[in-house]
Amino acid sequence: MRTRHSWLVSLLALSALCWHASSRATEFTLDPTRTLVSFEMRSLGTTQRGEFDRAAGTVILDSAQARGELDIVIDARSLKAGSAVTANFVRGPSMLNTAVHPEIAYRAHRIVFSAGRPTRIDGELTMLGVTRAVALDVSSYDCTGHLDRRCTIVATASLKRSAFGMTRYMLFASDDVKLAIQAEGVSRSTSATTRS
Repeated sequence: MRTRHSWLVSLLALSALCWHASSRATEFTLDPTRTLVSFEMRSLGTTQRGEFDRAAGTVILDSAQARGELDIVIDARSLKAGSAVTANFVRGPSMLNTAVHPEIAYRAHRIVFSAGRPTRIDGELTMLGVTRAVALDVSSYDCTGHLDRRCTIVATASLKRSAFGMTRYMLFASDDVKLAIQAEGVSRSTSATTRS
């Protein structure tokens, strides 16, 4: 009985080792100079746009196992808009309140693949201290290089600002916000082992 048990344990350990060895996940560090997060919303009959130009994070992609992760932190204070007045208003206490909540975070532990390419990212967005499930639809995906490999993902999502506590000025500014993330990551290791 002990011999059979030892044999079974050894077989399971060997199977797990082989699975991890065959996995070809790649971890990318986001290039802050080539990563941009933007948003747009309707206000007073016009479309207002803004962008955050400081973000950092990582992306893990494993097309063979159709799995991945995304972790990105955005400096909300880096917001830029069409005018300084608009930017200051959005950063202010009525909207993002960056003096109290300087960061916006998006974390996903599930990336959906189709034909070896990511198509949707299921994650959670934390803003103003509130965390909500937000799915990103991937509209573009491209990888180049070998040793110094770069991958770019462009993804968008629609959300309600009121879900994060931004309920002021609802008569003047739409509750609907479109979020877009253009993230470019670089990795010098194209055969990293997936995280368990």
